[in-house]
Amino acid sequence: MRRSRILIVAAVAIVLVGAGAAWFVLRDEGPQENVDRYMAAWGRGDFAAMRALTAGAPADFEKRFAQMRDEVGVARQSFQVTGLDKEGGSYAADLTLAGDRKWNYTGTYKVTKDDDGWKVVWSPEVMYPGLAEGQRLQSARTWPERAAIEGADGSGLAGSPSGSVQQLVGPLGPATDEIAKKLGAPYRKGDQVGVEGLNRQYQRRLAGTPALTVQIVGADGKPVRTLKRFGGAEGQALRTTLDPKVQSAAGKAMEKVTKPASLVALRASTGEILAVANKPGGYNRALMGHYPPGSTFKVVTAAALVAGGLKADQKVGCPATTNVGGRTFKNYKNEDFGTISFEKAFAHSCNTTFARLAVDKLGEKRLTEVAAQFGFNAPIIAGLPAVRATFPATKDQTAFASASFGQGEVLTSPLNMAGVAAAAANGTWYSPRLVDAKTAAEAVDAGGREPEQPHKLEPAVKQALHTLMPAVVSEGTAADVGFPKGTAGKTGTAEFGTGDNPPTHAWFIGYKGDLAFAVVVEGGGTGAEAAAPIAASFLRAN
Repeated sequence: MRRSRILIVAAVAIVLVGAGAAWFVLRDEGPQENVDRYMAAWGRGDFAAMRALTAGAPADFEKRFAQMRDEVGVARQSFQVTGLDKEGGSYAADLTLAGDRKWNYTGTYKVTKDDDGWKVVWSPEVMYPGLAEGQRLQSARTWPERAAIEGADGSGLAGSPSGSVQQLVGPLGPATDEIAKKLGAPYRKGDQVGVEGLNRQYQRRLAGTPALTVQIVGADGKPVRTLKRFGGAEGQALRTTLDPKVQSAAGKAMEKVTKPASLVALRASTGEILAVANKPGGYNRALMGHYPPGSTFKVVTAAALVAGGLKADQKVGCPATTNVGGRTFKNYKNEDFGTISFEKAFAHSCNTTFARLAVDKLGEKRLTEVAAQFGFNAPIIAGLPAVRATFPATKDQTAFASASFGQGEVLTSPLNMAGVAAAAANGTWYSPRLVDAKTAAEAVDAGGREPEQPHKLEPAVKQALHTLMPAVVSEGTAADVGFPKGTAGKTGTAEFGTGDNPPTHAWFIGYKGDLAFAVVVEGGGTGAEAAAPIAASFLRAN
């Protein structure tokens, strides 16, 4: 009998333990975890995850939440549960709108439980209290008047008669979906924005910030209720370095040019871009054109040779031809000047002299170092997109000899070469810029990068270039052009294409006082015949 009682007690204990285990397994932890997940998904914009945690979600559930975010202009958002029981609760919405404007509100929701667990019950009021079916939230925007783009003298450039200036300024047009997405809130498709040029690069600065009114609107788009008002901010004018007088002179100098050409003028002591002229329009070859510099690169090679101890009056050979690595290099029209001073070899643009001296005295490493002092292989942060001048590694001495006088794979732009001329004039290379350095770094394509720091040339280099470059105008390749007194420069005839007699681009770079410049004429022939007369006309008009 006693044994039976023990067995019964034991059986009851087992049943009770089993029941306790079942209760533990089936215990309901409540809706907290799933509601927290719902709010976290909302904060990160994962609307698909929100749908999975919603009871009765409509077919356009994701679209509604995305539309609310985009039409209100939400840049950042977070949602925190502030109250919760088994019926529902409340949450705190913390939104940052365009212009770093904060908007907070408290919302409510209901919860329910189905076979998949606890869920938030769908209602438009979950998005915002009092929101009815067919209604939505959006921001009405009022843009301020667009700020002006100005010349260095404060004059507006929008009405400039120069087509090249208009190209720099750039047109306005309606934002595409892609542009609106890149700009982010508060921009929407169809907003008037800068499409190209400075208007594009400094869109946010020039346009300012619109005043915002957050509203509930009906299905017809008409306001039902205003929820929040924010004031706007005026745009800031963009002051450029363009000098209208210098720009006018550049345009006049290009009037009779029949081939594609470009002229860039800088203030040598600062790197400020004073004028940019392109003909014809449609392509900004001044900043984006990539050309072999030809003999204008001899300014850089001469600087490296002088820094290595070569004197302007030192005797060098200028034969009609010279052989480097099995390739014959020759002077223009096979000119043979014999043994002459380095100054005369520079003035007469002796290819054979520079090819020989570069290989025998410089070497690629040293010339690359000096080229970097003149801005080669460095990004140009000018305020607008601009290609960098490149002096790439060469495969052998033959290729290096060619590179030493601006052929081979050496490439540059008129802007870059105007910077070379400015460095020769001033003794310090400044990164060319169209706006101040801080503003240049704010440009869309600058990515926050500021222009290169100035590179000071060695005193002996500046002194030598002030002897060599005037000689080009007084007795060298540009002696017959008729430059104004005080002009210094360098001609360039740069081969491109293939064949025994390939076509050539015509170059002239130089300076007069604090004004430095570069001219290129595509397929123009020789620098002395095609580019130098444009430069002379430009200087006479200043």
